Amino acid sequence: MILPSDNWCEQRYFMTEFDNQGTKQKVPNYKQAFQEDVEIGQVISKIGSLMIDRGFPLKDAEQELKAIEARAAEDNMTSSATSGSSIAESPLDKLKNKAKADILIQIWWKVNKTEQGKSVSFILEAFDAYTSKRIASSTGNSAPNNTDIIPVLLQNAVLSNIDGFNNQLQMHFDDMFKNGREIQLTIKRWNSWDKNFETEVNDAEITDHINDWLQKNTVNGKFNMSDATENVIRFEQVRIPLYDANNKALDARQFAKGLQKHFKSEPFNFEVKLMTRGLGEAILVFGEK
Repeated sequence: MILPSDNWCEQRYFMTEFDNQGTKQKVPNYKQAFQEDVEIGQVISKIGSLMIDRGFPLKDAEQELKAIEARAAEDNMTSSATSGSSIAESPLDKLKNKAKADILIQIWWKVNKTEQGKSVSFILEAFDAYTSKRIASSTGNSAPNNTDIIPVLLQNAVLSNIDGFNNQLQMHFDDMFKNGREIQLTIKRWNSWDKNFETEVNDAEITDHINDWLQKNTVNGKFNMSDATENVIRFEQVRIPLYDANNKALDARQFAKGLQKHFKSEPFNFEVKLMTRGLGEAILVFGEK
């Protein structure tokens, strides 16, 4: 999915400010950008066509935002036939109710005026939505021109740099197929739980049982335990298969669901709550649902 960069939105005042527990924060207002800016739709369309021609199909950001709004409107109009109750939606649900894509591509551009005519400088960056890591980047400038419109100038500038950008994307995909998709996994406990992760079950601490399960279920046993106490365990660079045993796409939630089921069965019989943060982070909380 291609979106305008945060800096581009800030420069054109397509930002929304909100209060996050007393701290003012700004986030891009993509809906406003698509509705009011005359160039962004054309720019995304032209760059998207270059990507599709090179074998990278894209999800349309504007249409996805419209679909999310439509689903929200339906939820607001839906009520229980029995009690008249509306659909429950927490602030966390609303935060997650946004367009999701495996790869987010951000575009920034600026128009320069020279004696030879207008030129365009651009930055094109791709981020893995699971890890927020930059996986491809390209910058460049168009040749000065007084006849072409901005989207065409930008398309020509990107065209001369797109193959290197796509090669970086392909290297990322090749790495995923070989070494698995990277996610984060956080494991916590409720205060009410009468155990902690140093509690021994079947002659081994619960932490060791979690490690054993990850060794068996990650690609080549690749993961990194970045933090471990009796109350919290954090794993980073957890490499999970792209597909499960039934050849269905695997994400952080589905992978963590396997670990959840493991500890809900014998000899553990633990209650475990599963939550997710975006596409790439799963959180398991032991002790209660």
